[in-house]
Amino acid sequence: MDKFLFLFLAVVAIASALAVIFTKNPMYSVLYLIVTFFSIAGHFVLLNAHFLAIVNIIVYAGAIMVLFLFVIMLLNLNKSPEQHKPFYIQLVACIAGGLLLVTLVGAIRGTAIQHGDPLIGSDIGSVEKLGQVLFTNFLLPFEISSVLFLSAMIGAVMLGKKNLKDN
Repeated sequence: MDKFLFLFLAVVAIASALAVIFTKNPMYSVLYLIVTFFSIAGHFVLLNAHFLAIVNIIVYAGAIMVLFLFVIMLLNLNKSPEQHKPFYIQLVACIAGGLLLVTLVGAIRGTAIQHGDPLIGSDIGSVEKLGQVLFTNFLLPFEISSVLFLSAMIGAVMLGKKNLKDN
């Protein structure tokens, strides 16, 4: 039964993720992204990581999607074509994206693939175990990624804001 549920959730996640990319209307893309997040939360439940499933639903499908909808409504994409940003802003955005790529590649290279049954203990998805691993083994990458996300957010605001000279 778990195998069929996993396959169903996988098909839903892949189909809705592709719909996010190929849908022309940004409002529909956000709704498909919410479906993707719910299917990923279903995968977390299958892995006995109930805390991560609930956090995924509350944080991503709830708060982040509300922010996405707010930004889409704020941008009012029907007005005028996008103006080109200065070169230095594009350079800073490319550097921030490159740093994110380097961080992700470093994180992937540092992981080891385990063969066999990865769910040895029943408390693998508990908050205590997650906090213990996050703040002992992965404290530096956790803090570096938070600074990287902050710089990405500042870069997104800089790319998204209107030029004051044009008004």
